[in-house]
Amino acid sequence: MPRLTVTRDISHGPLDGAWWPRCDALELELPSLVAALEPDVDAEIRVTVDPAAWPDAPYAVMAPGRAITVEPAGTADEAHVITLDCGTVGRWVLLVVPPGEPVGTAARLLAAVDDPENPLTAVRMPALARAGRLGGTAEKTG
Repeated sequence: MPRLTVTRDISHGPLDGAWWPRCDALELELPSLVAALEPDVDAEIRVTVDPAAWPDAPYAVMAPGRAITVEPAGTADEAHVITLDCGTVGRWVLLVVPPGEPVGTAARLLAAVDDPENPLTAVRMPALARAGRLGGTAEKTG
């Protein structure tokens, strides 16, 4: 099962994709996430993370050929989200699926983010997915 999905449409909703890391050690997971997004070698990469999800996040993560700056998010709107600013290459706002999430719930979250009709934010999606209510039309209006 894929652990990263990036939306096909540039600006179709509040999220650009979803990421399901294997563990909660950001210093182990972040280099492969950045590599998957394929930023330019010279791009300065800044990552903003939810401090509740990543309480022990380092201020910098070393990846092959670069250092990635890590900052805590400042608002509750950024819960369950990781934002990657890759200079002129682009900016991605990704839903973070918790590493321990069951496969079925993770699959629903990854698929929902890729749905161009899904207006939900990262704050609402995990609870709906756990309740089995993500993917139908009822939650799309609320």
